[in-house]
Amino acid sequence: MNRNLVQRLGFGLLTTIAFLTVLPIILILGYIIVQGAPAISWEFITGYPYGGMRSGGIWPAIVGTFYLTVGTAIFSVPLGVAAAIFLSEYAADNALTRLIRLAIINLSGIPSVVYGLFGLGLFVFFLNFGTSILSASLTLSIMTLPVIISTSEEALRAVPQAFRTVSISVGATRWQTIRRIVLPEALPGIITGVILGLNRAAGETAPILFTGAAFFLPSLPGSPFDATMALPYHLFVISTQIPEMPIEIQYGTALVLITFVVVMNLLANFVRSRARARRQW
Repeated sequence: MNRNLVQRLGFGLLTTIAFLTVLPIILILGYIIVQGAPAISWEFITGYPYGGMRSGGIWPAIVGTFYLTVGTAIFSVPLGVAAAIFLSEYAADNALTRLIRLAIINLSGIPSVVYGLFGLGLFVFFLNFGTSILSASLTLSIMTLPVIISTSEEALRAVPQAFRTVSISVGATRWQTIRRIVLPEALPGIITGVILGLNRAAGETAPILFTGAAFFLPSLPGSPFDATMALPYHLFVISTQIPEMPIEIQYGTALVLITFVVVMNLLANFVRSRARARRQW
């Protein structure tokens, strides 16, 4: 058989598979947009729910999701990147570090409900933080750490070893080399891991169900020790717990949550693109 024909058949097969993979996603997004767009309005975005949550807006849930995402980033990003730096740049390649890496990979596969129960026992009861933004953020941070550590370590390892060698040869210390050479070069990959972790945290229901989410609050939380509404849990509540809930409000809430995640991705892609443009390899 002609090699060009085989190549065209191969490209055609790959294109078909890619199209069949993306098509369900497009259809789901299109359906959510069609069903949810009629509910989107200024009042829906900035208002408070009333009438048994069958009317009004979702502003407390939007703010709560933002608080939880920021709280998760505050706890998980520094710790995750620091752990990745240690494993990549300082730790010896021995049985202990291989065991640690295996544990990190296994932790990323644990169901989120297990993290929720762990957060309930540790942060809510044992440390007495109560059902609060702090407890939920710490629980989500533990859940996102494996993703951030793994992707950040791979990004750091991808930086050519020659960069480290040249930096140290001109008198820089190991930490100066990491801070001024390795980290800036690995920043696009690190940002990718951070966004993957935070996107998962922003869309989770089970962990915050046990540790920080409230069914309904008449006002915004005033401190990290207050409970909060959140878009994922709010969507779960209005879809399963409230009878005769208007379908457009359910899909409108889902559309806002998807938009929240997409905006996070766009901002991260902008920062990542700027970092890649400055990269020297």
